[in-house]
Amino acid sequence: MGFILIDFRFFEIYRSSEYLNLLFEGILISSSLTVVSGLLGFIIAFFLAASIYWKVIPCNYFSICWIDFIRNTPLIVQLFFVTFGLPLLFEYVWPFWAHALLALTINFTGYFGEILRSGYNSTPKDQLEAANSLNLNKMTIFRKIVLPHTLIKMFPSLSSQFIFIFLTTGIISEIGVNDLTHAGLYIDSRTFRTFEIFIILSFLYVALSLLFKSSLEIIFNKTLKKRM
Repeated sequence: MGFILIDFRFFEIYRSSEYLNLLFEGILISSSLTVVSGLLGFIIAFFLAASIYWKVIPCNYFSICWIDFIRNTPLIVQLFFVTFGLPLLFEYVWPFWAHALLALTINFTGYFGEILRSGYNSTPKDQLEAANSLNLNKMTIFRKIVLPHTLIKMFPSLSSQFIFIFLTTGIISEIGVNDLTHAGLYIDSRTFRTFEIFIILSFLYVALSLLFKSSLEIIFNKTLKKRM
């Protein structure tokens, strides 16, 4: 049984300033879109989950339907609807990166909303009973007990979901956004070094994911966890 020798030509990529600039720009676009959409999605998800927890009628029914709908439709369907469907309905024109940002934000709201809702409902009953016995109002209980417990307990799920959606941002290259995957496909179409470019993309996505993970843990340990 013989071995197949592969002629690796990574030098065709790293010797070209054009290709390196494309990869660098792709990293910036993918990372920035993920961070911004993650922050916006978390803020919206916070209110969606809170309306369910507080049973604010009819907002809680809307939030339940929204979260279930987003979690049960593929991201690429949401992306295409936002990019090609909404402009037809409302007659507006946005750049493709703005459509990608909106689609990613919408996707974040569904998954973050479900995680936060589960966290709110998992608050130990004995802590709530103790707070009620002290005659604390509902807002104080939520701010001092429910929310800290949720963020601490659900932080691994929130950070994992953030990284997972970052890893799926390659889908936005389908609508022409010059993200990291789009840069790799462009380089591949020019060099025909498919194996090499996807090895590079894999290492870049792994490195960025680890960077995001460590950054989130540092922020959590130095700010949120210390205050709680």
